[in-house]
Amino acid sequence: MDTVNIMIVGVGGQGSLLASKLLGRLLVDEGYDVKVSEVHGMSQRGGSVVTYVRFGDRVYSPLIEEGEADFILSFEKLEAARWAPCLKKGGRIIVNTQEIDPMPVITGAAEYPSGILEELKNKGVLIDAVDALSIAREAGSAKAVNIVLLARFAKYFSIPVESWETAIANTVAPKFAELNRKAFELGYNA
Repeated sequence: MDTVNIMIVGVGGQGSLLASKLLGRLLVDEGYDVKVSEVHGMSQRGGSVVTYVRFGDRVYSPLIEEGEADFILSFEKLEAARWAPCLKKGGRIIVNTQEIDPMPVITGAAEYPSGILEELKNKGVLIDAVDALSIAREAGSAKAVNIVLLARFAKYFSIPVESWETAIANTVAPKFAELNRKAFELGYNA
């Protein structure tokens, strides 16, 4: 099997690191060689966070170069635009339609750009946009956006839903297991 390259991008505090941990666990349990690398940046201050997840028969490095990502899971629209150059031709961005203002917007030095997803589509990028925040809230917590995005991403693989549910149960704290199971189900069926 060829190596599959996935980037998980977002803003600090959105749960992208848990998503990468869960995805890595799932893929190892499915028998793949997996490499995960996390770049935190200013994550504790709402800055950009990116995680690389690579899997296949044999993976030698955790890093993904520009133009190599098969998938980008973006927790926020501006992050999708920021990391789009890493996507390979024919790759796909699964993006939460949420907008989180970066510091220049918060301070009034800039405006949040409009038409981000349309601009990416016009450049030929395959976009799968989902209002993951609303679905997460429906499941019971806005913090479940990460699980909703993973559920949407799961549709692109032949890994059984039960395997995803097992990985969730084995990764999240038991008191949050039911919330995350529901978020996965709602996200998968959205």
